[in-house]
Amino acid sequence: MKIVRYLYKNEISYGIIEGGKLQVYAGSPFETQEARFKPVGEQLTLSEVRLLAPCQPSKIVCLGLNYKPHGDELKMKLPEVPLLFLKPSTAVIGPNEYIILPPDSERIDYECELAAVIGRKARNVKEADYASYILGYTCFNDVTDRIAQTKDGQWTRAKSYDTFAPVGPCIETEIYPFDLCIETRLNGVVVQSGNTRDLIFPVPFLVSFISRIMTLLPGDIIATGTPAGIGPIKAGDIVEIVIESIGILRNPVASANNKQILP
Repeated sequence: MKIVRYLYKNEISYGIIEGGKLQVYAGSPFETQEARFKPVGEQLTLSEVRLLAPCQPSKIVCLGLNYKPHGDELKMKLPEVPLLFLKPSTAVIGPNEYIILPPDSERIDYECELAAVIGRKARNVKEADYASYILGYTCFNDVTDRIAQTKDGQWTRAKSYDTFAPVGPCIETEIYPFDLCIETRLNGVVVQSGNTRDLIFPVPFLVSFISRIMTLLPGDIIATGTPAGIGPIKAGDIVEIVIESIGILRNPVASANNKQILP
């Protein structure tokens, strides 16, 4: 099922998209008692609501160089263990929200990624048990200041600007992460394409590895890395992250001082 978080009449709620309609649910899918998240018998049209980022992570754990071709294009040696970095929760935006280019930026890039959304508190998870800790999967854009990344050597500044973590449009709970087509469309043109079967470190390993380092909380995101084909965005662009069986995460791009009108 496709879980969404949305704004309707100034209230934020969770629901399920079925047959092009939004089924209203009570509670949250992240509640400790699953029964609390249940349908209330009401439907809305998608045009009546504003879709938000489908979760509110306390942290976003990201993977660097988790596809070999991406390492090749950056001319960087592939890591022997997962290369982890964090994005702050303040970087999160939802579908159709603006990616804002910092005023002093020279090159800001898109990076399409599959993201796993943690469903319950996870610590020291065994690889065989990974699925029971994941609520589902969503689209993620690891927006990056490429010049800052190169200059700094470590990636915090390059990855952490406000709006640099678009996520959505939904959390799909009924897929497996091992063979999903993933791509970026820039103004309708496919500019990045890959498949999660090419991940160097797959999702079960990542959940286990990361949970041995830090406790993962409900709503936290693991962004699994980007395939080859990264490239720059500019004000006025429309970036779409497309993942098989999940959907399309669409965001316009604007400069800090001149927001463009969303078509």
